[in-house]
Amino acid sequence: MPFDETEYRRWLRQAQHSLESSKRDMEVGDHDWSCFKAQQAAEFAVKGLLYGIGIIAVGHSVSKLLGELEANGITVDKAVLSAARVLDRHYIPARYPNAHIGGAPYEFYDENASKEAIEGAIRIIEFVKDVAKRWVR
Repeated sequence: MPFDETEYRRWLRQAQHSLESSKRDMEVGDHDWSCFKAQQAAEFAVKGLLYGIGIIAVGHSVSKLLGELEANGITVDKAVLSAARVLDRHYIPARYPNAHIGGAPYEFYDENASKEAIEGAIRIIEFVKDVAKRWVR
């Protein structure tokens, strides 16, 4: 099956847009949304690669999506997997008050969390772009 570059690039564009939005949220102190959008950026990038190689991407866990790549012969290094596990923690708690015992999500996030999430998303997006070089020139 040939690589679907159009679909890959569509998802990658959204990943990069979400990453830039995450950075803007960090700058204004919206760290809960910054972390969630960083998770989304990584998710979109990995899904784009999966769709590109012809695999239906299901779910929102970046680490599970990376596992799909590994199951299909693509090596994922430990630093990328570690970044994915950190980002997975932001998928629900950054958005839902009932994900916490008390308080609102924004009260549990700070600049350090945003920076860590953004760095993780960047690491994963770069990984995806490096892998895609096998098919995209």
